[in-house]
Amino acid sequence: MTAGPLPEEGSAGAAASKIALSAPQRTYNLRYVAGVAFVASAGGFLFGYDLVIIAGALPFLSREFNLSPALAGWATSSAILGAILGPLLGLWFADAIGRRRTMMISAALFLASTIGCAIAPAIGQFVIWRLVGGMGVGLAMISCPIYIAELSPAHLRGVLVNVNQLVGVIGINLAVLVSYFVAAYDGGWRLMFASQGVPVAFLIFGLLVVPESPRWLAAKGYTDRALAVLKRINGSSRASQELEEIIADVNASASGVGEVLRPYCRRPLKLAIILMVFSQVNGVNMMLLYAPTILNDAGISFGSYSVLSALPVYVVIFISTLVSFPLIHRYSRRGILIASTLGMAASHVLMAALLVLHAPALSVLLPMMAGAGTFTFGLAPLSWIIVSEIFPNRVRSYALAIVCVFLFGSSFLTAQLFPMAMGWLREKTGTPGAMYIVFATICASCALFVWRMMPETKGLTLDEMGAFWKRSVAVRG
Repeated sequence: MTAGPLPEEGSAGAAASKIALSAPQRTYNLRYVAGVAFVASAGGFLFGYDLVIIAGALPFLSREFNLSPALAGWATSSAILGAILGPLLGLWFADAIGRRRTMMISAALFLASTIGCAIAPAIGQFVIWRLVGGMGVGLAMISCPIYIAELSPAHLRGVLVNVNQLVGVIGINLAVLVSYFVAAYDGGWRLMFASQGVPVAFLIFGLLVVPESPRWLAAKGYTDRALAVLKRINGSSRASQELEEIIADVNASASGVGEVLRPYCRRPLKLAIILMVFSQVNGVNMMLLYAPTILNDAGISFGSYSVLSALPVYVVIFISTLVSFPLIHRYSRRGILIASTLGMAASHVLMAALLVLHAPALSVLLPMMAGAGTFTFGLAPLSWIIVSEIFPNRVRSYALAIVCVFLFGSSFLTAQLFPMAMGWLREKTGTPGAMYIVFATICASCALFVWRMMPETKGLTLDEMGAFWKRSVAVRG
């Protein structure tokens, strides 16, 4: 497929191809870079783990605190509201004190939330600590992808940023098992939240030994420290060349929140916001969030507790995440995104058809697993990869913070409105299948958006990305 209206996309694609071809000739310390990426991705693990732990704990919370449906919803969604506040804090932290220190603050918030939720004597205190943990999530989801992207060689950036997605999926699956095994104990829901202390400790101690982002160091004038980090990644000769490219890019542009609104930043910002909103309103997230409820309503159960019934879907997510690594390394960002969103649209159409035809209950697993699989190998990881690499160096942290506000805002609204929208459409049409036709339309619209509007970013260095957008604005006039 040809690109959309970006006039410079042809040259970007040519540059990407050139870089990709020359990449194997470069020397880099893969073990070191992968280790640093693994430590930083612990924030993604905590995000996935926390998402499912609350699903497993909610029935026990409701019983112990006698929660109304409204309070149960607030206990669940309060972390998402906290996650909206996290990027607003990160808007300043990631640029002012660095990516690594921002991740440390995130880890401290996670630790406070873990202890607070585990010992909370009442639902009010529990919600407050969930908000604190959500702020940690928001900070982690802005700082971790940027950090990994800024330390990664260009041709490995997609794969290494996707490590964040992989460990998040591992967190989801481990949370299912932990929820199942500790639920039988008295006060088991407290153990569920206390168990988050293990990955939090790993993140805290890991951050003590990893370096700061060389691009942040160079932007702040710490060129000797930046060069030392780059040498560990790429070797001495390539490190010096890359440092010169970073400094040239830094000197060619201003920084600050206001810079994000300049013409050469507005377009990638708009594209990133739209892509991230699509990643939340496509309906597959709702299938995952409400998977135990959907399956129980259909009469399916594979375990003693509802969260375990969704385990087949979570296993598919894990397998699809593993599949995404070679796909992202080999194929274009745009091609995978289009295939992923069209696959999601097809799964929604299948779900609608099964519900309209009153098919056997077990059959709903097929579209759920198909939707989860196609989402996880494409839109889920690539949305984060693209927004971590699409912005010029000097505005990356500010721009990603703004994108994350839209991300978590749309996630919160979708989670709150989905049950009401499903009920309204079921009442108007007589079937819950109508909701999935809406989701199929959204996914098809996302495929069209990618085809018409998104440039190919694979293979471009982060320094070349800023020059790309400036050339695009110059050509447009």
